[in-house]
Amino acid sequence: MRNRELAADHVQRAQARLVAIDVLFAACSWADVVRESQEIVELALKGLLRACGIDPPRIHDVADVLLAEQHLLPPGLMPHIARLAAVSRALRRDRELAFYGAEDLTPSTFYKEADAIAARDGARDVVAAVRSHMPVNG
Repeated sequence: MRNRELAADHVQRAQARLVAIDVLFAACSWADVVRESQEIVELALKGLLRACGIDPPRIHDVADVLLAEQHLLPPGLMPHIARLAAVSRALRRDRELAFYGAEDLTPSTFYKEADAIAARDGARDVVAAVRSHMPVNG
């Protein structure tokens, strides 16, 4: 699947959401920074996959697809694939907990500033890598 417009839209929206996590970070809403960072990573990576002709699965973590299909990704992205996959996996684990919590876990008290920093840095890294290596032809 190669819908370039949809691929570009995913990446552009991921980029725009980086501003949103800065607002959430400034409000010390650590759980929301973690959750939104996951969505940013998911959008950016699915945009990359689409741009490379790979139909992304309808799951939140595409790390396995990135690793399995890396031969189809831009060569300049190869040194970054393991890091992109690691960020996707790590944030996927926190997706629901950061949003809904659990009977024994309240997101606003469980997530700390360090969690938000790691999530925000990961989202920024993924978006930067994807934007700088998005295929433009094909």
